[in-house]
This record gives sequence, C-alpha cells and structure tokens, in this order.
Amino acid sequence: MEKLKLLSIVLIVIPIFGGCDSLLSTEPKQSISSEIALTNSDNVELVLVGAYDALSDEDAYGGYTMLLPDLLANSGDLAWDGTYTGMRNIWLKEQTVSNGFVEDTWLAFYNMINITNNVLSALDVVDADIRGRVEGEAKFLRGVAYFELVRLYAKPWNQGDPAQNLGVPLVLLPDSKVEETQDLPRATVAEVYAQVIKDLEDAKSLLPPSNGVFATEFAAAGMLARVYLQQQRYQQAAEEANYVIENGGFSLEPDYADAFNRVGGVSTEDIFTLRISAQDGFNTIHNHYASDSLGGRGDITLTSQHLSLYEETDGERRDINYTDEEGVRTGKYTMQYGNVPVIRLAEMYLTRAESNFRLGIGSYVGPNTPAEDLNIVRNRVDLPAIANPTLQDILDERFLELAFEGHWLHDMKRLELSPGGISWDDANLVFPIPLREMNVNKNLVQNEGYGG
Repeated sequence: MEKLKLLSIVLIVIPIFGGCDSLLSTEPKQSISSEIALTNSDNVELVLVGAYDALSDEDAYGGYTMLLPDLLANSGDLAWDGTYTGMRNIWLKEQTVSNGFVEDTWLAFYNMINITNNVLSALDVVDADIRGRVEGEAKFLRGVAYFELVRLYAKPWNQGDPAQNLGVPLVLLPDSKVEETQDLPRATVAEVYAQVIKDLEDAKSLLPPSNGVFATEFAAAGMLARVYLQQQRYQQAAEEANYVIENGGFSLEPDYADAFNRVGGVSTEDIFTLRISAQDGFNTIHNHYASDSLGGRGDITLTSQHLSLYEETDGERRDINYTDEEGVRTGKYTMQYGNVPVIRLAEMYLTRAESNFRLGIGSYVGPNTPAEDLNIVRNRVDLPAIANPTLQDILDERFLELAFEGHWLHDMKRLELSPGGISWDDANLVFPIPLREMNVNKNLVQNEGYGG
C-alpha cells in the first residue's frame, strides 16, 4: 500500500507542483494542467491512489478540514494558544482574503478534483473488471471535495435561496481541457450540491461493500447521509444512515477511546478513515491538539465551559481528555501517526435518530425509534437511557459524541445557532474566496464581507 502511494506521488505530485510558485501565481487552481500519462489501466489506478493521497493532505482530511471549522465555530469551548496568526484569526472569526490556511484548503481540494477528473477521463483504458470500482472511487472523492468546498466557501443551504447563492466553480473536465475550464464563474450552491449528490449516488452504486483501505458503498452512503442532513432532507438522511447501520456490518467499539488513535488497523465503527504512516499522510489535528510531550504543538486547550457539558456519569467521553501543564486537551488525537476517522458509526446512529425524530411517529426509517438509536450511543459510554428524549437531547449527544471531529460549524449553521455570539448567517462564518484566485480569475465574485 505505501509503495503504491509513494509511486503515485512520483506520477502526480511532481508534474503538478514542480515550479510551484510560478504556476500557482498565474493559473487558478481549479484549472491546473498536468502531464499525467493515463495510457493504461495500471497508470489510471496509480493516479487514483494519488487522489487519496491528496485527500490525506494536511489541508484536506489530513486535518484542517476538521480543525478549521471547529475553530471558526468556537463558542467558548476551545482556547487557541498557538503562534499561527492565520489560525488565531479564524478562531477569532477575523480571517481575511489572504489567510494562508483558507487558501491552502481551497487548493488542496481543487488539486484532488483535478486528479479525479483525469481519472474519469481515462476510464476507457481501465480493465473492464475494475472499471466500475475505479469510477466509483473517483466520483466519491470528487463529491467529497465539492461538499467540503461548498460548505466552507459559500452560504449554508438554509440561508436564502441556494439556487441563487454563489457556491464554487464546478470543474468536471480533465485538465487536458484546460482552455475550457479556465476562468469559470462560481456555480450556485444548489448546482454544487446537485453535483455532490450525483457523484456520491453514482459512487454508492459502483463501489463494493469491502475495498481495503479505500472507499466503499457504505462510505458513499455515510457521506450522503451527511449531505442530506446538511440540506435538512431528513427522509433521505435517515435512509442513507439506515443503509449503513443495517447493512454495513459495523459495530460501536465497546470502549469509546478505542475508536480513536488507531495505528494501522481500523476501528470496528470506522466507515471511512484515512490511514496515516510515517512515510505518507498527515494527522495535522494531532499536531495542534496534542501536547508537546505527545509530539504535538499544544495549540488548543479545552475550557471549563466545554468540560461542564459532560454528565457526571459520562466518564468515558470526559476522561478521554487529559491534562498537561497548559490545560485540558482532547485525547482523540494523541498518536502522531494515528488514523484520521472521517465517518464513524456513531454519527449514523445520531443522524438516524435526529432525522426520525423530525419525521415523526409513523414515518420512522429503520427498525429503531429515535430513543433506541440515541441510547445505543449513550449506553456505549455507560450513560443512563433516556426513555422519551427531546430533539435537544439528541443534538446535545451529537455535540459531545462528535466533538473535535469537524461537525460544529456545519451543525450550527443548519440548526441556526449563534457561534461565539454572532448570527449563524454572519458573513464571517463563510471563508473568503482566496485572494490569488480572485486575482487570476476575473469571473469570480467575492463573498460578502470581504471586499470586491
């Protein structure tokens, strides 16, 4: 696996990033050219592995896609003590068009989109017996990339009219068609979501139930559940979550802590996870959350406000946190080369619980009531069952169960909550289009609050 990934870097990263400064200063990322030779099935598979490598970049699912939204959503649960000005500005909700972390996340996902488009353009040379899987993996990765981009760089689905609000440029052509993809305007939020759903639905139908370390049909279904929940399409969210729960063969780890800091093998509740090693990949969440003694920077501590939210008997989730000389830290990321869990089974239970609660009695999807799904998650950490939970009970459980996994900002927006005392629809809760992209593509329109 690692040899395969390293070979893909030779094929992909060198052509794309060689002469990086001059290329990136003149050409928008969504239309970068490359010299990848997609002439046979083996090469296409190698390039596809390179797309996973791009996904594991520190500016994507290697960490910042989870970390930056949590910093932006902070309502007093996290304290930023680090020296990175760009991250501090996001924590303070004062990011600018030249924020390097905002820019690098944009670049990381468009790099991945560029690779997947090249893979999809070369399906005719892929061996027939694996062609569907290759297509499914590429579409899964592209759908994920556009989902994260539209959530970070555009207004949320429930703010105004998604058919009018600007999303991000939709690039669906391979980079050999660079002249057709340069200077694309921003598609609408609705158009981007439609593409995300199409890619993920295609991926679900094409991917196998088991696929080694790569995406499966259940990873696609789990991501669809997340997308539909963001759109407040509760019937579809419940259906996709139910599909994963009832068919995927996943199970919650008996001990909550065992769902995290896995090195090598995956957890029984991992629906999709990134495996990190000393040779490849990033766990940048560890870098910023972990203490110096555990190989991290110790940039983020948990506040007493956050710790007070745990029930007195919620020992497993409270005690996964640890204390050093600077304060209390989350214990979800203590291993430098620990896997990065992207979709866990606990999220699916809570998505089905919330969606079914909103759908109401008589419309439940799956065999369980919302209370039963909620209590599966609670019982795992030895919390008493709630016989007749309210919607707030489910949402509170989601907030703590999935804490520090990148959900806070997006949940607050869909629930219309006010992070840090500002309105959920405040312009500062949307990242700006990076300044360099604005400079090289005159058809882009900047987000509100960031100038022209």
